[in-house]
Amino acid sequence: MTGGRLRRRAGALVRAAGWYTAAMSTAQVAAVVGVVAVDEIRKRRNPPPGGYPSVPPVSVDVAGSRITTFTSGRDLYDAMLTAIEGARHTVYFESYIWKGDDVGQRFKDALVAASERGVDVYVVYDALANLVVPPSFYRLPEPIHVLRFPVFRSSMITRPGIRSLGRDHRKILVVDSAIGFVGGYNIGRLYADHWRDTHLRVEGPSVWELDNAFCDFWNQYRGRRLPALPDQGAASWDARTEAARNAPSRLLFPVRGLYLKAIDRASQRIYITQAYFIPDEEILAGLLAAARRGVDVRVIVPEYSNHVVADWVARGYFGRLLEGGVSIWFYRNAMVHAKTATVDGRWSTIGTANIDRLSLTGNYEVNLEMYSDDQAAEMERIFEMDLENCRRLTYEEWARRHRLARVVERVLKPLRPLL
Repeated sequence: MTGGRLRRRAGALVRAAGWYTAAMSTAQVAAVVGVVAVDEIRKRRNPPPGGYPSVPPVSVDVAGSRITTFTSGRDLYDAMLTAIEGARHTVYFESYIWKGDDVGQRFKDALVAASERGVDVYVVYDALANLVVPPSFYRLPEPIHVLRFPVFRSSMITRPGIRSLGRDHRKILVVDSAIGFVGGYNIGRLYADHWRDTHLRVEGPSVWELDNAFCDFWNQYRGRRLPALPDQGAASWDARTEAARNAPSRLLFPVRGLYLKAIDRASQRIYITQAYFIPDEEILAGLLAAARRGVDVRVIVPEYSNHVVADWVARGYFGRLLEGGVSIWFYRNAMVHAKTATVDGRWSTIGTANIDRLSLTGNYEVNLEMYSDDQAAEMERIFEMDLENCRRLTYEEWARRHRLARVVERVLKPLRPLL
């Protein structure tokens, strides 16, 4: 073949690749617009009735610390505000979303009141997640220290990639280094009344895990204008309760590791509740391997989440999961936003990280990992309660889905690494 023919053929291949890429991009945009439009119509025709089952907060002892599990936003916010109102020395407050509504204002008033009585108050919020909130809401009076995790950072230009794009998705409150809170709840009226989530209060030596997580993040991003926080070592060590903290700037993603470790050890049951469930191939393979060896693997996800594109991308995994013996349960009539798992009645995790790319290898996250039969029993009780508000997706139903749905799933499949 002559050089001219080779160049013409190479040119034709390049043009074909360009046309294919353009066609796929157009199809993906059309699919996204379509599913969003259909979802908006569904919401208007069938608004959720509101309300969901919950249980009163229950406390157990884990490694010498008192762990209380919350399934109601109202109960949680009352407990958080009570802790802030009782603060004597320090308040560390960090939230991915902090709405400027009446619930958000209650937290703002409590933080200001604490500062006025001499408490050192430190606040962190993610700027991108709160673009819809008027900036004036976050103008807190001195001497409150506020770290606004910026939308754009210089590292996005100097060091582009996963290390620079992560958002601060964490939700932490620590009062006097004696009481800590962590979990899936953001701050706002929507989350108090309409979203089913799970959060923890920690009292005792394990509070250090959350205290240290806040201080390390603060000291890394405070800049020159904000004071440093003391970096104190743990007074005691107990591996039965540990905080796993994802830090993309340092390429540290231990939350993914704790899931893989627990799934690999499972011999009886794995119960997972997730707002957005888009597992990578290794987590997917681990769940399927567990099901093959007889483990009862159950996953609760929203029937309709607040991110419909994520729902459709997640659907691409359902066939393999159902064929492999994993049961999928759709949470109905409310958005389930919890990020929890429990294995074999022994191990549990509750935190801020979803099982998706954004959380496990992208954002700043924190999950509390606990080895406790008592805490696992409470998590299983909550899981069983949530199942009563679910419907099970059967393989027969899945196999009967419309051909158009299959096409949309295939078109959106390339978006998996982005969600």
